[in-house]
Amino acid sequence: MIYKLIIRRKAQKQLSKLPPREYKKVKTKIYELAENPRPFGSKQLKDRNGTRIRVGNYRVIYDIFDDTLTILVISIGHRKKVYIK
Repeated sequence: MIYKLIIRRKAQKQLSKLPPREYKKVKTKIYELAENPRPFGSKQLKDRNGTRIRVGNYRVIYDIFDDTLTILVISIGHRKKVYIK
């Protein structure tokens, strides 16, 4: 099953500000989520809703809606800053 990807405007801005090399890696990983929303290494967050994947020093935080086959990308950022609300 292929999931529909929705990227919040905030996450789009965060993605566009990444260095070109990391931008490519993160963008590729986000598109891979459409085929496998729970890849090896993904973790359910404890302190807030969502799941996260690691892409080097960057993290992608997203929600999975299995009933509508949708993935909502909430936030993208450096590992030190992405968990701060």
